[in-house]
Amino acid sequence: MSIINALTVAGAGMSAQNQRLATVVSNLANVDSVTSSTGAPYKARHVIFAAVPLRSVSGGVPLESVRVVGVVQSNAPAPLRYEPGNPLANKEGYVKTSNVNPIESMVDMLSASRAYQDNVTAANLLKSVAVKTLTL
Repeated sequence: MSIINALTVAGAGMSAQNQRLATVVSNLANVDSVTSSTGAPYKARHVIFAAVPLRSVSGGVPLESVRVVGVVQSNAPAPLRYEPGNPLANKEGYVKTSNVNPIESMVDMLSASRAYQDNVTAANLLKSVAVKTLTL
């Protein structure tokens, strides 16, 4: 495996985790939203990753990178909150709220943050190896 290929994999991982973090932040920002621009409650979003094969150099181990395939909305039902004074409440006094689970989102944020940091560590290590190689 060449250093360039390894850096490509680490960079793709950082980019994918960055998009995942942005999506989680958006979910957390809208955890208490009862309506969006469409008039419906905000629906949690999740990033979908896919493996991308890289060319293997000189018959070595095939490498795979990662990329974001898309962002999908959660199909979880919108919870109801009893607020009879709210103008968005139904006849029974319940308001549909966002289906974002803040605990799940925080765990997802920690996971994405650590994965991003792991990719940064790998890239820094590869850079250090390249510099040491050039000094030989």
